[in-house]
Amino acid sequence: MNESRHESSSLPPVPPVPEPGPVAEPVPASEEVRAAGRDAAASGRLVSVALVIGGIISLQFGASVAVLLFPRAGALGVVTLRLVVAALVLMIACRPRMRGYGRGDWATIVAFGVALAGMNSLFYEAIDRIPLGAAVTLEFMGPLILSVVTSRRALSLLWAALALGGVALLGREGFDGLDPLGAGLALAAGGLWAAYILLSSRTGQRFPQADGLALAMSVAALLSLPLGITSAGTALLDPVTIGLGAAVALLSSVTPYTLELLALRKLPASGFAVMMSLEPAAAATAGFLVLHQALGWAEVAAIGLVVLASVGAVRSAGRSGTG
Repeated sequence: MNESRHESSSLPPVPPVPEPGPVAEPVPASEEVRAAGRDAAASGRLVSVALVIGGIISLQFGASVAVLLFPRAGALGVVTLRLVVAALVLMIACRPRMRGYGRGDWATIVAFGVALAGMNSLFYEAIDRIPLGAAVTLEFMGPLILSVVTSRRALSLLWAALALGGVALLGREGFDGLDPLGAGLALAAGGLWAAYILLSSRTGQRFPQADGLALAMSVAALLSLPLGITSAGTALLDPVTIGLGAAVALLSSVTPYTLELLALRKLPASGFAVMMSLEPAAAATAGFLVLHQALGWAEVAAIGLVVLASVGAVRSAGRSGTG
């Protein structure tokens, strides 16, 4: 008993538990830190805008080359060459991994590929029947409607109205005596264009870099291949046709789709959709430089309207994102 008490008394005393002091309040970020964050966000938006504009210019100059290729391979043949070459280039460049993705990821890829194949096929069939300016104007209705539906700012209606006025003014001379089938094909292509915008954004979030685009382009190429072979036949094997088709693929598919996919990671879908109003203006410029199609005062005024709408949409999207 005495040994037990002695051992217990030799233990060191238990220090008192300190009373909890006041909880430290988080230090708010300084104005310099907040300003740096705003500058970084603005810089990211400017880079995204530059990517979109670069993609638009590349796409429309590629379309001009495609028009020159129509007599050789037809509309569906050109689409097939464009998608097959683009798929090969992207698969070799990206080497996307095939494992580690779920059913939802692959469903997105298949849907994206269907949208790519359908959008390109319908649009090329449309410009085989109606003037390019009118086709681009009608096709733009898809992204325009998307911009109004997805935007949460009432000001987007103003930018959409300006863009609509611009594209209508740009294509006013091409709306007389339109082939109904060609007009319908252009409108259907516009619906798939809107789907392409949404699916491109979703693909960029699910797949790294341009891996998702490479996989979706492969799906689109496989879907278009039977149609192209049936339509163009052995014309697809002509070296000159293949060379021009490769140029169309690089200008109209690989470059613009990659730039747009990267841009959609930072730019809201609503702002991106209204920025697509630059497509008719870029088409008119490419037509003037490549196909020697003159620009009148109406076309110049239309370009001014769509540029104003695009700048306004991007600035509004930026304010809503930082507010």
